Amino acid sequence: MTADTTPDKAALRSWLPGFVALAAIWGSSFLFIKVGVEELHPLHLTLYRVATGAATLLVVLAVLRDRLPREPRVWAHLVVVAAFGVSVPFTLFGFGEQRVESMLAGIWNATTPLIVLPLAVLVFRTERLTVRAAVGLGLGFLGVLVVLGVWEGVGGAHFVGQLMCFGAAACYGVAIPYQKKFIAGSAYSGLSLSAAQLLVATAQLAVVGPLVAGAPPVPADLSLPVLGSVVALGALGTGLAFVINLRNIRVAGASTASTVTYLIPVFAVLIGALVLGERLNWHQPVGALVVLLGVAVAQGLIGRRRPRPTVGAGAPAVPAVEPVAR
Repeated sequence: MTADTTPDKAALRSWLPGFVALAAIWGSSFLFIKVGVEELHPLHLTLYRVATGAATLLVVLAVLRDRLPREPRVWAHLVVVAAFGVSVPFTLFGFGEQRVESMLAGIWNATTPLIVLPLAVLVFRTERLTVRAAVGLGLGFLGVLVVLGVWEGVGGAHFVGQLMCFGAAACYGVAIPYQKKFIAGSAYSGLSLSAAQLLVATAQLAVVGPLVAGAPPVPADLSLPVLGSVVALGALGTGLAFVINLRNIRVAGASTASTVTYLIPVFAVLIGALVLGERLNWHQPVGALVVLLGVAVAQGLIGRRRPRPTVGAGAPAVPAVEPVAR
């Protein structure tokens, strides 16, 4: 399945429920991260989340009689993609949400395409920089400065937390063009590659986590809210969400499915406000709108060019077509 062969027109009722469900799942991931880091070190939270997601996708693989990649070359590239597409960004969001609101982390996740494009153009040479894309990038980074509130000065835990969330989005910016250049042409399905990616990330975290944060706690010792957050992040946000996204791509088309990027921060803000009682400063949602406008311009959603799929709320970085995170 590719963006060129997937249909872009379908009855609204056939794909809209899955589209909204996906945005809600990925948008709520930031709430679950916020709850999880109350008791778990961010590395431990990411380890449990990724291991649960890997187990979920392995079950789906077995049901569909698909298989994991067998080529050593693919696994070698997945080590890089797993690090920059899962292990590091998921952990950075955890560290970031120890310092900032979950809704603000959701806003920073939407900046991913602003990192993807320049790296794809300058480093991986998988894209060309057009005037429209350059204008979109300019608008997007103006929005980043507004979200940061740079006129208020820099420094402090809150500012550092925002930089960590932005760093997580930047990691996706490395993983996405990397996988497009080195993995996207393989014969394996997106489900197979994502399951393998999560297995590699689980191994990475199982080694690094105890060295940095000590032995992870026994799941039975966690409170029910934290344990439920881990399961939701892994089974839903990292497992089931991938299956839903593949269906959205198949039914609605890659271009339509990719626009879920614009709904994820909306759900993150709503859920953070309603469940956790969080509040934003005026410049943060304003900056978020400028960021999304810049992304829309850069991707061609505003104009003649069709949008490219992007990344959403912490999703694995290797689906069947171009990646969709969170």
